[in-house]
Amino acid sequence: MTAPAPRLEIRNLTRSFGGRRVVDDVSLAILPGQVTCLLGPSGCGKSTTLRMIAGVERQEAGTILVDGAVISDATRDLPPERRQIGLMFQDFALFPHLSVAENVGFGLKGAKAEIRARVEQMLARVDLARYIDAWPHELSGGEQQRVALARALAPEPRIMLMDEPFSGLDDRLRDGIRDETLDLLKEAGTAVLLVTHEPEEAMRMADEIALMRDGRIVQQGAPYNIYNAPVDLAAMAFFSDINVIPGRVRGALTQTPFGEFLAPGVPDGAEVDIVIRPQHIRIDFDRNGTGPLPTAQDGTPARGVVQRARFMGSESLVEFRMDYDGSVLKATVPNVFLPRPGKPLWLTIRRDRCFVFPAGA
Repeated sequence: MTAPAPRLEIRNLTRSFGGRRVVDDVSLAILPGQVTCLLGPSGCGKSTTLRMIAGVERQEAGTILVDGAVISDATRDLPPERRQIGLMFQDFALFPHLSVAENVGFGLKGAKAEIRARVEQMLARVDLARYIDAWPHELSGGEQQRVALARALAPEPRIMLMDEPFSGLDDRLRDGIRDETLDLLKEAGTAVLLVTHEPEEAMRMADEIALMRDGRIVQQGAPYNIYNAPVDLAAMAFFSDINVIPGRVRGALTQTPFGEFLAPGVPDGAEVDIVIRPQHIRIDFDRNGTGPLPTAQDGTPARGVVQRARFMGSESLVEFRMDYDGSVLKATVPNVFLPRPGKPLWLTIRRDRCFVFPAGA
């Protein structure tokens, strides 16, 4: 069986402003019905990439293809209105002087009866048929978001570009509207490229994540793989809190207060960072007299003194000042665990959840 062809493909897109390369050789491919999140900090080039795909910004180099056909390269540049690409932004951008029906039908071509029927169909899909003759200011934020979605879907775009479209909604609304939106887009076979700076949103929404930094995609793959096999320390830190334990390699091993760690391929004498997330630091309750034995993979215990402990809702965050060098390590514990400050406890770390990166990388 042949692999399905990408609905959207960008190859080696490049753009500079004021002599600074803000998008640097970016390539992506998105299949019909697939959601790809372009994830990264503010200023990394995400929105500029979206604008080039939409046609409102011209790339200096690179090619944009839709269903295998070139829509923009060095010699060809299809105008935005002919690209069959929908846009959704944080600002819903509804026209306040137009009714809901007029907003959804804006830009549609055809007889009035046909446009009205399409508008009714789209509003029914987002469960807003009863508001067809209402005004935008009469709707809640979530309802306005759904009107914006109906308007974006009405021309039947093959591709939807979304620039942090849910960040203006409160938390209670966000999850439901986000899921409803993606369900509609997937059902329509639309390829979705969504820009966000929030890792949790990307993990929840994306089939694939493209992690962007300083204008380049540094890692791309399924959310599980991006989270569990980070390409470097910065990629790991972008998704969660981390603890960093310094070490030096001797004979492919790194000695730490928590025991030895493998460092394959790292030259002798090189400094490395052993990186572990707070949820993978374990309190050695057996040594502390209250629980099960640590497993072999947990290695050597090291002692720390509780600095502070806070209950976070589903887990507790405990910070320890470590005896071996005075550094602070963070551990998360399920449910309620609030030891008093000053209490010494022994810790171990999950060897199978540690990552070894060159120091300072």
